[in-house]
Amino acid sequence: MSDQQPTRIRLALVTIAALTAAGALYAILRIGQALVFREADPALIFYSPHAGYFWRAWTAAYLGVMAGFCVWVWSQANAARVARVLAGGVIVTAAIALAQSVLVP
Repeated sequence: MSDQQPTRIRLALVTIAALTAAGALYAILRIGQALVFREADPALIFYSPHAGYFWRAWTAAYLGVMAGFCVWVWSQANAARVARVLAGGVIVTAAIALAQSVLVP
C-alpha cells in the first residue's frame, strides 16, 4: 500500500500540471491569434474547415500532455517541490484565463 501512495500523488500532480498547462496555453494562443490575425464575422460564416477553436484546443491539449510527462519525470525526485510550483501555476493560469476572457471574449 505504501508503494502506491507516491504513484497516486504523482498521478495527481501530472493531472494538475496537464490541465493547468492546457488552460494557460489555450488562453495564450487565443490572445495571440486575436492580436495577430483579424477574425471574420461569425454571422457571415456558416462553416469553416479550419475552425480556430478546435485547433487551439487540440494544440493546448497536446502541449498539456507534454507538460504532464515532464512533471511525471520531475516529480519522481521531489514531489513536494512540484506541488509547490503547481500551486503557483494554478494561480497564474487563472489570471491568464481571466485576462483572456476580459480582453478577447
